[in-house]
Amino acid sequence: MAYVITQRCCNDASCVSECPVDCIRPTPDQPEFATTEMLYIDPDTCIDCGACVDACPVEAIFSEDDLSASLARFRDINAAWFERHPLESNLDPISTPVRPPKELGTLRVAIVGAGPAAAYAADELLRRCDVQVEMFDRLPTPWGLVRAGVAPDHPGTKTVAGMFESAFRRDTLQYYLNVEVGKHITHEELLAHHHAVLYAVGASSDRRMGIPGEDLPGSHSATEFVAWYNGHPDYADRAFDLSGERAVIVGNGNVALDVARVLTVHPDELAKTDIADHALTALRSSNIREVVVLGRRGPLQAAYTSPEFLALAHLSGVDIMIDPAELELDPASQALLDHPDVEPSLKLKYALAEEFAAKPPIDGNKRIVFKYLAAPTAVTGTDKVEGLEYARNELVEEDGILNARPTSESGILPASLVLRSIGYRGQPIPDLPFDDRRAVVPNEHGRVTGADGQPVTGVYVSGWIKRGPRGVIGSNRIDSEETVEGLIADFIAGKLVAPTADRDALRALVQERQPDLVDRVGWKSIDQAERGAGKDSGRPRVKFTTLADLLQAAKGGS
Repeated sequence: MAYVITQRCCNDASCVSECPVDCIRPTPDQPEFATTEMLYIDPDTCIDCGACVDACPVEAIFSEDDLSASLARFRDINAAWFERHPLESNLDPISTPVRPPKELGTLRVAIVGAGPAAAYAADELLRRCDVQVEMFDRLPTPWGLVRAGVAPDHPGTKTVAGMFESAFRRDTLQYYLNVEVGKHITHEELLAHHHAVLYAVGASSDRRMGIPGEDLPGSHSATEFVAWYNGHPDYADRAFDLSGERAVIVGNGNVALDVARVLTVHPDELAKTDIADHALTALRSSNIREVVVLGRRGPLQAAYTSPEFLALAHLSGVDIMIDPAELELDPASQALLDHPDVEPSLKLKYALAEEFAAKPPIDGNKRIVFKYLAAPTAVTGTDKVEGLEYARNELVEEDGILNARPTSESGILPASLVLRSIGYRGQPIPDLPFDDRRAVVPNEHGRVTGADGQPVTGVYVSGWIKRGPRGVIGSNRIDSEETVEGLIADFIAGKLVAPTADRDALRALVQERQPDLVDRVGWKSIDQAERGAGKDSGRPRVKFTTLADLLQAAKGGS
């Protein structure tokens, strides 16, 4: 019997170092790690010890005998990866990270942001040295996209927050929530109170389609819609037109699949989750029967991962529809699929599409329809969205790269709701350099660099604002470790300027400017109140979705 890694794997890689027989791949030092959809366990080497189960922060690992019907296929998915990449054990000794000498004293670091990248960075700092960390976020709640981005029907993925809660119990880390850097405290003031400031603010904006009609009522970004159904206080008052029978999602990454599920699964299923109450009420009245997911390239190039695509097969009351003609491949794509060294995940992605295309619809079911090789050209309508025009694409190989090119063929999809899901985009940070083309803060391995290409003393980045919006939650662990490694090396080398003010001075300064600061006690009060309300209704939690309610809960409901 072996253990199996399944759909909700977050690529955190905590399991890799825990395995006593080194049978989990790819490892962070392998080139495949940067592009892998998930991690895999070699069934022929696994000794059934269960060490990886305890290490996994999102409960993604199961004994093969305990796999549910919806996860059973992952037994073969894990095995297939090792057929393509035979296991070669790494016998190199494990290197011990360098710790700063005690005589250097306590390292003080401000982390701006409280999402996964920030939390992984804080965790690494706490494990590596004598440190005091202040974590700032403009929202009254921590965890960023874990709270406001992960789909409500993926509760296992959200359990990573529990790992952070456990690591951050000590006062060596203090929360400064509901505090906005640039408004309540400046970058220079943070530097005056710390050796270093690490920005892990993510990519809060989104890319636009740049087509006529994009700003019509009924046309929104998926970012807005996701934040709305997850109860983000900035989006709780948004309204989405669910009166029509069809919605179109432009883009076919995992976020697009999340949105498609939320729009089509029965609200009674969502009522068991932590979805925002206002969203659940709206979805109960929704008339949407069909969601079209539009991708500009072919089925092999689709941005969704095969585990998330596979999960659609197990939705109750929802048909996954693909016209077989959509699966006809261009010569280059066919050659890629037929290559003897093709990645198993790519073969699986296409095999799943064929299975969906072959399955007949069931009367009365809602539908998620996948259309490939289609690029939006206009959102139509006068006072609101009435449809989406698109052009058919073809894939053309140029210098070994497949590019999508429009053809003369076009079409229109009547719809009342259009959601673009074509990527996130970072925003400039006051007082920091910014690469507008890449939408990141320029950096070398996490050290922020100025116009002259030299490191800016004491300033670091991690997560999407460092590398761009790619990767999943666990990808931030390796990314943050790299940044922290450089920060600690700079501290040891004497390159950081010692703070001129201490923790007490920082707290007094912030509290004077922001009396509604939410600290550890305040966040614990919010968390307990939400969980308590959830327990009463059989849900993980019932979220407070307005700033006023969050702040009242932070004060103990008084």
